[in-house]
Amino acid sequence: MKKSFLLLVVTLFSIFGFAQTTWKADPMHSSINFSIKHMGISFVQGRFNKFNGTLQENGDGLAGAKINFVIDAASINTDVEPRDNHLRNADFFDVAKYPNISFTTTSVQKLNGNSYKINGMLTMKDVTRPVSFAATYGGKTKADEKGLVRMGLTGKLTINRFDYNINFDPTGTGVGKDVDITVFMEFTNK
Repeated sequence: MKKSFLLLVVTLFSIFGFAQTTWKADPMHSSINFSIKHMGISFVQGRFNKFNGTLQENGDGLAGAKINFVIDAASINTDVEPRDNHLRNADFFDVAKYPNISFTTTSVQKLNGNSYKINGMLTMKDVTRPVSFAATYGGKTKADEKGLVRMGLTGKLTINRFDYNINFDPTGTGVGKDVDITVFMEFTNK
């Protein structure tokens, strides 16, 4: 009887000890931003207004987390409507044919302190490629007035738009080839 009880306690402890928590991106407190060189002299900045994502953690901050994101490509916003419409057409994102941009982690490694390296697969248009980027884990809050616990994360990466068949201006003189992406995420565990 004692052995059965002990086995039950160890089993329950193992299950709860390795339980995963799923966090959902809070779009009211998050943003996906980008900047790209224009005419070789300045930058155009923008963001995607619609996205959803989850982060599944195993209790060790971000180490070993699984992150999945889907961005509505048509929600691109540079605050210039004619430019945004051009970015939605076949010269750039071709949102009628490829409505989503997605990211899924392959691994998350703790570097030191609150610094992590996130590796994953980024899909844009008809291309899926591996990417790695630096992330800073902002920590967690206690439950707010709505009973939500929140987690923060910031990430930065640079991609070559030509790698994703965004080939407008193939010389890269008018519209640069490198796109700097900065992600500010706040997740809730509701």
